[in-house]
Amino acid sequence: MSCSYLWLKDDFRISNNQALQALIDDENKRKCAIYIYNRDSYLPREAQQWWLAKSLEIFKKKLENLNISLDVIHGIETKIFKKLINSKPFNRIYWNKSCDINENIIEENVKKILNESNIIFKEFKANLLNPVEKIKKDDGTPFKVFTHYWKKAEQIYLKNNHNYNEKIYKNYNKNSKKDVNIQSIYPKKNWYKKFEKYWEPSEENAKKILNDFIKNSIEKYAINRDIPSIEGTSKLSPYLKFGQISVHQIMQKCLEIKNKKIGYRKYINEIGWREFSHSLLHNFSTMQSNNLRKDFDNFKWNKNEKLLIKWKKGLTGYPIVDAGMRELYETGWMHNRVRMIVASFLVKHLRIHWLEGEKYFRDTLLDFNLANNVAGWQWVAGTGADAAPYFRIFNPILQGEKFDAKGYYIKKWCPELKNIPDNFLHKPWEMPKELQNKINVIIGKNYPFPIVNHEEARNSALKAFKELRR
Repeated sequence: MSCSYLWLKDDFRISNNQALQALIDDENKRKCAIYIYNRDSYLPREAQQWWLAKSLEIFKKKLENLNISLDVIHGIETKIFKKLINSKPFNRIYWNKSCDINENIIEENVKKILNESNIIFKEFKANLLNPVEKIKKDDGTPFKVFTHYWKKAEQIYLKNNHNYNEKIYKNYNKNSKKDVNIQSIYPKKNWYKKFEKYWEPSEENAKKILNDFIKNSIEKYAINRDIPSIEGTSKLSPYLKFGQISVHQIMQKCLEIKNKKIGYRKYINEIGWREFSHSLLHNFSTMQSNNLRKDFDNFKWNKNEKLLIKWKKGLTGYPIVDAGMRELYETGWMHNRVRMIVASFLVKHLRIHWLEGEKYFRDTLLDFNLANNVAGWQWVAGTGADAAPYFRIFNPILQGEKFDAKGYYIKKWCPELKNIPDNFLHKPWEMPKELQNKINVIIGKNYPFPIVNHEEARNSALKAFKELRR
């Protein structure tokens, strides 16, 4: 009996899923879905192995409610498709295009194989507001400045705004057997199990988070998004990455707001930055591993494994930096303001190449997205498009004082500092010995001395930048 297929990728949702809807509407009675797990692509993304496995477990039950079976197959995509064509008769297959440019290459290779076998396929748009190739300057060249890009991209989206009809499918509680091919995706180390305390990778949870954010938080988003101790951001990024929610659903919900204040505009701009990052990587694919600004190719980066490890472990001696790195390791997520602070510290205070930071974030972030990650790191390093100038160096002491004045965030993730008075919280190394003994926080024992002196590191970075400009 012939079968129609859904090639499932990062689109773990029933609603607003064009490829899945096409399968549901397909005339074939037998409908199947496949997920191909390419282990090599997930090796450098250990945190996301957990999110993926959980998503597959949850989504498999959802598909079964729709009488669609899901096969999780380990292997290389092109080889798997050749085997499927030879062993299982199917005449149609649907999928949603990936946001990842490397995945797009795989998709093109799969298309060739399907064409050679005369199998009908249909590829739907990626989880983006606009196709990446669509937004260009009037002269046909790609944008490198965010404000100009987003002005045009938003206008095009609103002009061609599609109100996607979301069909609601009833869920039933089914007890599916554990799939060994899904279980084997989980990371081998047990450190990931703590993620269960913080996240539920489901479509329903994504929608609830969005609704709560629109109702309770978006109005104050412009201010609260910079305060890491409060829930001022939506934290939808991992759900968006894995497609538990689509960017259209988020945008539509935002557009329904009647009184659109500055919080709305700031949040919409964050969606714009995501679109801009994908546009950049589509048009400048070498920026995955190379500076977009070629003048930085001769910049003198430091190679210091000891300092890199201290940064990763949250042992730099700068509380706001350490709190961020520990939040990341514990939860698989880090507050956006703090991401900028820790990234600036790595590339400017330690002068370690941005690729090292990009690599670590890739491995530990649940919301890792290639375009966002690369563009973000290059922005902070000053090597990318529309980037922060290299000479703009975040002072981790002042950043802590400004955005975590009372230290609620720091004390949560660096509990050894919970008894430090506010006036020493952001520079604990200045505490008198008597006070250190009194509160039992001995700098160099209970908490490290700064691994670099701020002023010296700043001057060293500026000197390296000046030498580059000569």
